[in-house]
Amino acid sequence: MSNINKIVFATGNAGKMKEIRMILADIGMEILSMKEAGVAVEVDENGTTFEENAVIKAAAIAEELKAKGENAIVLADDSGLEIDYLNKEPGVYSARYMGEDTSYHIKNANLIERLNGVPDEKRTARFVCVIAAVMPDGKEYTTRGTIEGIIGYEERGENGFGYDPIFYLPEYKCYSAELSPDEKNKISHRGKALELMKDILRKNV
Repeated sequence: MSNINKIVFATGNAGKMKEIRMILADIGMEILSMKEAGVAVEVDENGTTFEENAVIKAAAIAEELKAKGENAIVLADDSGLEIDYLNKEPGVYSARYMGEDTSYHIKNANLIERLNGVPDEKRTARFVCVIAAVMPDGKEYTTRGTIEGIIGYEERGENGFGYDPIFYLPEYKCYSAELSPDEKNKISHRGKALELMKDILRKNV
């Protein structure tokens, strides 16, 4: 499998691709988004866990690339925000919460509203990220990373995307969106899951 020289990451999210490229920079492979790899496939993420959804996504893209005769590793992630007080909502539906086209500014405001009057100790939450890899020979691997925090009372910070502006990190005394990209990659759920996946890739390529 040593002739594999590229990774296709199943996302069209520019913010996510930027993070992924920074974290995987030292792996020595070309890292392409689906669009850059010329793959346009609608994937029905109908799994009930982050693991299931990540594998569904990666397997669908891998099939598409195989049909084109491409010899690439496909990575996909499924990530989301779990808020304990809201029975771990939005969870696997984080991207689709209140509708996929709804701005995160509106989603964030809604979650803050739903926690109105809830004290700090009950506002616990975590970001979860699962990375799935499908190798050219069909082997599948998954890794999981999490970061714990609490839901804040307002949006703060300009550096993140999604739910970052309402995710407060008591340990760092700031919101996720207030961290620099470098700081965030070191501690984020996606950073942790990608570092674990990097170890798997090094052993298997």
